Amino acid sequence: MQIDTAAYQRVLGDELRSLRKQRGWTRKELNRRLQSDISLQTLATYELGTRQCSVVRLVEICTALGVPAHQVLARVHERVFGDAPAGHLPIDLTSVVTDGRPQLLPLRRWAQGRLAQLVPGQSTEVHLDLPALEYMAQLCQLSTVELIRTLRELDNHGHR
Repeated sequence: MQIDTAAYQRVLGDELRSLRKQRGWTRKELNRRLQSDISLQTLATYELGTRQCSVVRLVEICTALGVPAHQVLARVHERVFGDAPAGHLPIDLTSVVTDGRPQLLPLRRWAQGRLAQLVPGQSTEVHLDLPALEYMAQLCQLSTVELIRTLRELDNHGHR
């Protein structure tokens, strides 16, 4: 299996930035919580995925964010490699349509349209790739990470 290192770095940076923003912190605030001295520029390049982060530095950043590094790496791995076809997230259109969260309204409308196009007996599961998920996240005014997490929650509730 080939690893797209640039994509992996970008997704890792996106995860770190998302975690920081979920806490309402600026880079400066995160930087103050770090053990070692890292410039704000270096922190920015990690978040943008334009610079590789050592394992020790990653653990330090994750510790400051209050999240185990292995959980962050697991999410990055899922986003980059996924269980479905490379980078695709399977979602059940019916689960999306029946979910009442207001922030999913744009996604619900899209799912209703897709369901209406299905022929009887056709699977209600679709696979969204990362660009589609990023676009859907923008429409729902969520980060891509938050949308993926929400869609996985829907999926888990649907299969109980």
